[in-house]
Amino acid sequence: MSINQQKQEFQDEVIRLNNVWKIFGAQQEKAMSAVKKHGLSKAEVLEEFDCVVGVANASFSVKRGEIFCIMGLSGSGKSTLVRHVNRLLTPTSGEVVVSGLDILSLNDRELLKVRNEKIAMVFQNFGLLPHRSVRDNVAMPLEIRGLSQNARWKAAEEALALVELSEWKDKFAHELSGGMQQRVGLARALAADADVLLMDEPFSALDPLIRRQLQDEFMRLAHKMRKTTLFITHDLEEAVRIGDRIAIMKDGVIVQTGTPEEIIMNPSDEYVMEFVAGISRINLIRAHSLAKSRKEYEAKHGVLPEDVLTVSGDETLKQIIVKATGTEGPILVQDEDIGTSGVITKNDILNGVIMGTED
Repeated sequence: MSINQQKQEFQDEVIRLNNVWKIFGAQQEKAMSAVKKHGLSKAEVLEEFDCVVGVANASFSVKRGEIFCIMGLSGSGKSTLVRHVNRLLTPTSGEVVVSGLDILSLNDRELLKVRNEKIAMVFQNFGLLPHRSVRDNVAMPLEIRGLSQNARWKAAEEALALVELSEWKDKFAHELSGGMQQRVGLARALAADADVLLMDEPFSALDPLIRRQLQDEFMRLAHKMRKTTLFITHDLEEAVRIGDRIAIMKDGVIVQTGTPEEIIMNPSDEYVMEFVAGISRINLIRAHSLAKSRKEYEAKHGVLPEDVLTVSGDETLKQIIVKATGTEGPILVQDEDIGTSGVITKNDILNGVIMGTED
């Protein structure tokens, strides 16, 4: 998918958080007031009010069909933040909007309806009920809505077919492997047909091979069904692999938000730089990010040859390397989405592999 196509696809805003704070402790309101008046640090809030800042002034929005990853180490605030979307936690201050609804203004009955119909959550520990069959576990959200057995079983069986577990519908959770149980959890979220999926480190407990397979399956289903997803992970490689955009958190603060390519090419600080140092850039960096302007190239090297190799602006570094094998000359980049062209040299390619950016 080209960058322009991606921008066109992700148009409608589904989730928006504005200036969300979460402070834990008996004096959280006083602490919040002091933070706003005096700009207290996390350490100062703990010392003066015996309160812990879990999330600090977090803002982001997520478009329809987008997979938005929130990434950070343990204690960074990522799981705390995502629990504000379905109001499992109520922010000390800020705004949370989902599908046009002000989540903080809903009464208990309205909130339960939103949780059941608009937001589905997939947990790391699967959350399956041992006394229910696989099909009944998947159908549970629909049972809560009051659907007939035939209707909820039909939806459950369709969801199980999507995750290739149809033959296991009458089994119980303990008869399934960990990876299969996670797929049941995903099927349950899909059967609920919610606008939003909240996924809190859903694959982190799985073996690497199964984890990669489920990542592939999830990406396929999420894009096929245009599910708007908040995906929590502590693994940057996972975030880079599946996320359309990534927010990186540290100590309750979102320190950088962007596409995987933007974050790897232009880390905002040393903290982010440390994370991206070990990430392979070859499948992430695209031609438009490496290209210099044609005018700049020709001023330095002369007129571009007529038989120059041409690539599109959206092609990855790996694709460029494969095409450039056997040629020593420059490469013309044609970015049809924005109607411009640029030039890549072999040095640009090497810099992309080694550093992710030019010197």
